[in-house]
Amino acid sequence: MSAAELRSQLNTRVSYMYAMGILDEYYQELQPPQDEGFVPEVINMFLHEADMMLNDITSLLNLPVVDFEMVGELVHQLKEYSGSVGARKVNLACVHFQQFYEGKSKERCLMALNVLRNEFYDVRDRLQTIMQLEKQIATLGPN
Repeated sequence: MSAAELRSQLNTRVSYMYAMGILDEYYQELQPPQDEGFVPEVINMFLHEADMMLNDITSLLNLPVVDFEMVGELVHQLKEYSGSVGARKVNLACVHFQQFYEGKSKERCLMALNVLRNEFYDVRDRLQTIMQLEKQIATLGPN
C-alpha cells in the first residue's frame, strides 16, 4: 500500500472515531507537527498508566472492605489522563463511575468498572491501530 492510501485509511479511522464520540478535540491538540515521536509516546504512556489504574481499581473493589476514597482518586486520575489525550468515551465512563463510588455501592462500582474497562479496551485497540498506520506511513516517506 502506498503512503497516500495508508494516510487515507488513517484519516478515515480518525474521522470515524470523532464521529462516534470515541475521541474529542483534545486528541487533535496532541498533534505537534514538529515532533512526530511525541504523540505515540503520550498515547503509550496513557495506555500503560490507564491499564495499571484499571488493575488497581479492580483490586480495590475485590477487597472485603472497599476504600471508596482510593477508588475515587484512581477514577479521577484516569478521567484526567483520558481527557488529556482526547479519549472521550473513557472520560465519560469515569464521570459515570463517580456517582457510584460517591454512593459507596460496591456492586454498582463493579458494573461501572466493567463499562469503563470496555471503553478503555476499545479506545486502546483503535489508538494502537492508528499508531501502527502512522508508523507505516513514516516508513514509506512522504510520497
